[in-house]
Amino acid sequence: MISCKSYQLKDAKPVSNTEKTVENLYFSSKEDYVYKCQMDVYKNHISGILIIKKISETTHRVVMTSDFGNKMIDFEISENDFKLNYVLADLDKKMVINFLKNDFQELLRQKFPVKESFENDDSKIYLSKFDKKQYYLFFDKENGLLNQIIYTQNNKEKIDFTFEAKKTTFAEVINLQHKDFKINIKLFQITENK
Repeated sequence: MISCKSYQLKDAKPVSNTEKTVENLYFSSKEDYVYKCQMDVYKNHISGILIIKKISETTHRVVMTSDFGNKMIDFEISENDFKLNYVLADLDKKMVINFLKNDFQELLRQKFPVKESFENDDSKIYLSKFDKKQYYLFFDKENGLLNQIIYTQNNKEKIDFTFEAKKTTFAEVINLQHKDFKINIKLFQITENK
């Protein structure tokens, strides 16, 4: 277990808050999002193809197959719901399912109410809070694209999402790094998204 210290924004100054809501639009299109996926869960390395599709205003379907096309996991997820359609016996562990559910709920969350705004040399940073969760969203000042979300709970950094993108609705590379568990998920674009 890696200890998590209190999260502090570095080298950022508060600015007046003009935005009421900011959005992560990376999974907002009806197109299929297809990625090469590499997951490290403790000492297990899992790789395959991950497909994410928006199936309604609030719900996404997430399917992961092996590199050979065998289905490993298939679920539908929204902010408040999770429906497991299929899971390979090897992955059918409560802890694994819970991590995937929680990680994808955070990754696919679209709207973030803004409480405070900051900026540093490179980014406009928005602090969003609800329940005991806090999110710091970093938008690149030059291109306006979301390049990082730091998810904290009780002021402890939990997950660091980083995005490499050229447009608002599609990130070519996504890296999801847990701070308190040895879990890391990397997604690399396979299909060119329009």
